[in-house]
Amino acid sequence: MIISVRDLRREFVVRRPTGRLRRTRTVVRAVDGLDFDVDAGTAIGYIGANGAGKSTTIKMLTGILKPTAGSVQTCGLVPMRDRKVLARRIGVVFGQRSQLWWDLPLAQSFRTLAAIHRLPETGWPARRDELVERLDLGDFIHTPVRQLSLGQRIRGEIAAALLHSPELLILDEPTIGLDVLSKERLRVFLAEQRAEHGTTLLLTTHDMDDVQRLCERIIVVDRGRLAYDGTLPGLAARVGAERVITLDLTEPAPPLRDVPGTRLVDVEPDGLRQRLSFSPHETTAAAVLARVGQLVGVRDLAIDEPDIEDVVRRLYLGAPSVGSSDGGVHAEQ
Repeated sequence: MIISVRDLRREFVVRRPTGRLRRTRTVVRAVDGLDFDVDAGTAIGYIGANGAGKSTTIKMLTGILKPTAGSVQTCGLVPMRDRKVLARRIGVVFGQRSQLWWDLPLAQSFRTLAAIHRLPETGWPARRDELVERLDLGDFIHTPVRQLSLGQRIRGEIAAALLHSPELLILDEPTIGLDVLSKERLRVFLAEQRAEHGTTLLLTTHDMDDVQRLCERIIVVDRGRLAYDGTLPGLAARVGAERVITLDLTEPAPPLRDVPGTRLVDVEPDGLRQRLSFSPHETTAAAVLARVGQLVGVRDLAIDEPDIEDVVRRLYLGAPSVGSSDGGVHAEQ
């Protein structure tokens, strides 16, 4: 177990002026009774709306903030108490904050970080060279960080976080502001690191493509509480999200309204292309295709999975467990 969280809470006191000389004191619960575990080598998407408590949780996992109540262990350590030891076993990237030295080139930043982590001089250069090659840092490794583009800097941040080969890599909005190509290259690299080094990945992001490509499990938080913990397909089933099958027919056909387990989405004017939606828990694409094949010939087909952003939006808007007194925990492993 690389992360263990039990009844984790964090409160902040907010003071607001109510008059010229008076202020009200309000206690805000940013994290309110979280419980979850993360096994070593897994990839977790930790998602939620702005203000849901994601960054506050990350800060408690890394020892930056002390919990108001409850307990947290990261890599078997108590983060606040064992912060210096923990720092050598985890890597953290905050998309809006840098761990690199602004006026130094990447090469010098890596050397400084190697000294901070007390990495042996005989070993860390090989790791640096691997990261430089895999993240294509070679063209600008001797350029001061302040002169790098956002995409170059983020790749440098990832390399810096992985230089000491941490057991756990925590990424807080790592792809924010990156172009499509840079995002894709980063996703491929992170997947390879997991496969080759067994690195555990905890990812907080608003980019649902990151979650869909990198994570086999997601934890959704709402107002500091656990709203969902499980798989993406399980979440889609929970909120009633459907798959859509697009059928290109061999000849015009009347609307396919009576295919069991499906709902007709639309029909193009000539009847040659029709779309049906279905719940994966009620039927399968193969069963739908077999039934349609009894009615009309099928020339080609395509299947669209539920849009993850829409699935999460549905959870927030319609799931009765969100914000409920029991924390709304629903596991779908």
